[in-house]
Amino acid sequence: MPRYKDEPPAVRVYTVCDESKYLIVRNVPALGCGDELKQLFTTYGEVEECKPMDAEDCEPFTDVYWIKFHKIDNARFAKRKLDQSIFLGNRLQVCYAPNYESPSDTKEKLEGRRKEVLARLKSGSSEKFKVQSSSTIIDPLSARTPMQAVSSHRDFSQRDPKQGDPISRGNHSSITRVSSDQDYFPSQSMNETVRKVREKLNKIESSASDAQPGPATKKTRIDNRRRI
Repeated sequence: MPRYKDEPPAVRVYTVCDESKYLIVRNVPALGCGDELKQLFTTYGEVEECKPMDAEDCEPFTDVYWIKFHKIDNARFAKRKLDQSIFLGNRLQVCYAPNYESPSDTKEKLEGRRKEVLARLKSGSSEKFKVQSSSTIIDPLSARTPMQAVSSHRDFSQRDPKQGDPISRGNHSSITRVSSDQDYFPSQSMNETVRKVREKLNKIESSASDAQPGPATKKTRIDNRRRI
């Protein structure tokens, strides 16, 4: 029964048994437009057959057509797009026709749906595995509790800058000094460059040890304010 424009469309769920690569198109204008109708449905996939059904009951001045697609996916797409669409002034009514299927067609349809479900399950499990593997990588800084973060920040802020880093101070004790006169490179120019750098470093260390920091004197403040 045709639906009025103001009437909301009914929602219907189709299972794999209801779907088919065979379609019945009703409310087609009786103008001998079978070629135009086939060309319209061919835009959504390969159409094997398209012929009128004279034995079907229909409204006056309309025809009913029987269409067979090569693949069920194309038939599903064409039904979703062309059902209730306007064709030569009439609103088409497209429905599945699984009663025209042969046993081989039904077997092919069920086998295709089984492959689709397995492919979706496989892709979903692979994506879930990727999410789990990425979530197992934990940043050691972000894994700390708020109290540990606050305590570490407090220890760092209260550290004496003169003492330096305890890790670096512990490593300095194991560092052994070598003689400045020893050559480490086969090239004489490179050894000469190293020797000059060592001499400059020794001068800087000796000058820093001789200079003793004295008490900072307070700078006298000059009052330049104008008296009234």
